[in-house]
Amino acid sequence: MNTSNAISIGEPWMWGAFIAFVLVMLVLDLFVFGGNKAHKVSVKEAAGWSLGWLSLALLFNVGLWWHLTGTVGPEVADRKALEFLTGYLIEKSLSVDNVFVFLLIFTAFHVPAEYQRRVLLYGVLGAIVMRAIMILAGAWVVREYSWVLYIFGAFLVVTGIRMLVMAEKTPDLEKNPVLKFARKHLRITEDYHGEKFTVMKNGVRYFTPLFLVLILIEVTDLVFAVDSIPAIFAITTDPFIVFTSNIFAIMGLRALYFLLADVADRFHLLKYGLAMVLTFIGTKMLIMPWYHIPVQASLAIVAILIGSSVIASLIATRKKAA
Repeated sequence: MNTSNAISIGEPWMWGAFIAFVLVMLVLDLFVFGGNKAHKVSVKEAAGWSLGWLSLALLFNVGLWWHLTGTVGPEVADRKALEFLTGYLIEKSLSVDNVFVFLLIFTAFHVPAEYQRRVLLYGVLGAIVMRAIMILAGAWVVREYSWVLYIFGAFLVVTGIRMLVMAEKTPDLEKNPVLKFARKHLRITEDYHGEKFTVMKNGVRYFTPLFLVLILIEVTDLVFAVDSIPAIFAITTDPFIVFTSNIFAIMGLRALYFLLADVADRFHLLKYGLAMVLTFIGTKMLIMPWYHIPVQASLAIVAILIGSSVIASLIATRKKAA
């Protein structure tokens, strides 16, 4: 299996510039755009942020294509730009599953709407760190042991089939081992204390229920990263493309949640589409020695699977409402 593109087209200054951009956006979100103020995010605000992150991702891709065209030639530039676009679409699509789980967690813990934004902001911070570590480690493993891609492929096929079987089942949060461990070993307050994760009572540190929610959000991010990162390695093994497409998808996740939270029940068939995407990508990795599915075809198939499941969801809910 060819893993020559595991050598990153990202030069050191490109890595530095992108990481600086992410840090600046996080600081602006925390201290300028209201991330430090408790408020309920409106659909209009969420739509604006979603459109903003989508536009930034597309502008980044155009800039990357323009830079590579002038440095390594149009052929490589076209291929890398297509890899980024396909990877971004896959990661963005798979992140929708995060939205369903986030909604389940917030509902189960009765988290007030005005506190959800800050929890998700810290969730994004944790997800960025975890994914950066996993991507860099994964890129090194793929470069050194290319046969690992077959394991990734088999894992994705099994995960996709499992998602199809479990699509209609709701996870039981009370059985989550991390949550059970936290409740057993930490002092937890009965009520929320604003957006605080910890409070002091009689000189003793207590954790609030919001801290438990944050733990579950971080665990959810980790679980979904285990699914989504192998998926993008089916498209490209270039660490820079994998990293940037992942981070753009994650940075827009919070806005996507608030955009879809109130209408999530209208997209209940989307899980089937996501399951089929994972199964397709896993199959693509497994058959690679005999047949290589072009990136253009992968992009088209993923778009068709996601688009058709969204349309089917809207038709089904409309008929149900009627």
